[in-house]
Amino acid sequence: MVTVPVAAAGLIAMVHLGAEELASRFSVLNPVHLFLACFFPAAAAIVYLMLRPRAVYLVDYAGFCTPFNCRVPFATFLEHAKQHPQLNERSIWFMTRLMERSGIGEETGLPPAHHYVGTHKYCSVDAARSEFELVAFSAIDDLLTKTGIALDTVDILIVNCSLFCPTPSLVDMIINKYKLRSDIRGMHLAGMGCSAGMISAMLLPNCLFRIGGAAALLSTSSAKARFRLRHVVRTLTGAEDSSYQCVFQEEDREGHRGINLNKDLMNIAGNSLKANITAMGPLVLPAREQLMFAFSFIARKVIGKRVKPYIPDFRTAFEQFCIHAGGRAVIDELQKSLSLSDEQVEASRMTLHRFGNTSSSSLWYELAYIEAKGRMRKGDRVWMIGFGSGFKCNSAAWECIEPARNAHGPWATSIHRYPVDVPDVFKH
Repeated sequence: MVTVPVAAAGLIAMVHLGAEELASRFSVLNPVHLFLACFFPAAAAIVYLMLRPRAVYLVDYAGFCTPFNCRVPFATFLEHAKQHPQLNERSIWFMTRLMERSGIGEETGLPPAHHYVGTHKYCSVDAARSEFELVAFSAIDDLLTKTGIALDTVDILIVNCSLFCPTPSLVDMIINKYKLRSDIRGMHLAGMGCSAGMISAMLLPNCLFRIGGAAALLSTSSAKARFRLRHVVRTLTGAEDSSYQCVFQEEDREGHRGINLNKDLMNIAGNSLKANITAMGPLVLPAREQLMFAFSFIARKVIGKRVKPYIPDFRTAFEQFCIHAGGRAVIDELQKSLSLSDEQVEASRMTLHRFGNTSSSSLWYELAYIEAKGRMRKGDRVWMIGFGSGFKCNSAAWECIEPARNAHGPWATSIHRYPVDVPDVFKH
């Protein structure tokens, strides 16, 4: 704001003086002064270029496709649960009701250890490590095949796994497997996924979470990149605002026992979601939507809560939406809050149905679904919205540079069957 007008004014003054006048004035200048006059602007330009934020690009990504032998139908899941010594009849009833309303299909998968009766005997550190190797190495192999990147060009490795945090770390396992550089910078994010704090009490994690994972290659170079990261917004609220309210109701007057599973998103993550939307809005919304939101905010402050708050129309800022497939209630509430169409949340619902809740990797399954359906176009803007315990709401805005030519990925064997109708209550 300062440099450009000053430079323009200086250039205009030089033009008015003429070449001869400039030459005569420069001839009488002290060489030291002339050097400083050139040095300081150059130094300022170098510092600016070094300190300015560099653009981040998504070269490509890959999702783990669950093997067919890991498939866990409802009947199998509940039969194994009945054999578990620590689950009583009431717990089984709860899990049955939850599964019927979860939006999860019959093709979701669990790791091999969970396919034995008496699962607790087979759940060990070695089994967890084998599960990680199956998921992570498969996704990384697929990503390396897609990109053809040389492993010695990888500078940073970041691994996010919600619950499993062994020693040696997951980062070390990947470095050793692929013989990455010894000076690579590694970071292991543990407990950052949506299951981190076990906020979903009353057996919810056991019912909703499934095996899955994704690998993504990011770069500060635009060469061969397919998406550009435009914005990232991170918000966090206190844990007291983030509890799932899972309450059993005893028999009513008619003798029917019911369940009240309150998953109202505004009660689960309301403050964090509102803060995230408020922060993202000015970055992506057109001027009209921002003005409408500002007028509504001022009116509510002056007149009171009788004025209905204006919810910005984020459909004017994004063509594609990827909402964390944490559960049917999360998707329902966010669709309602953002006034999204069924097609705009289709990727989230179908990902939940086909793969279940795969924690933070569900967003990449959704992006793969959109591309596999051929709905991604050059220039499309994508909003990824993820939730986690704490309570966190992290979102990222991407811009598509080049849609995938062969985008089936984890959907290769099933995309032709989707979308499917997901009933409110599934009776198996």
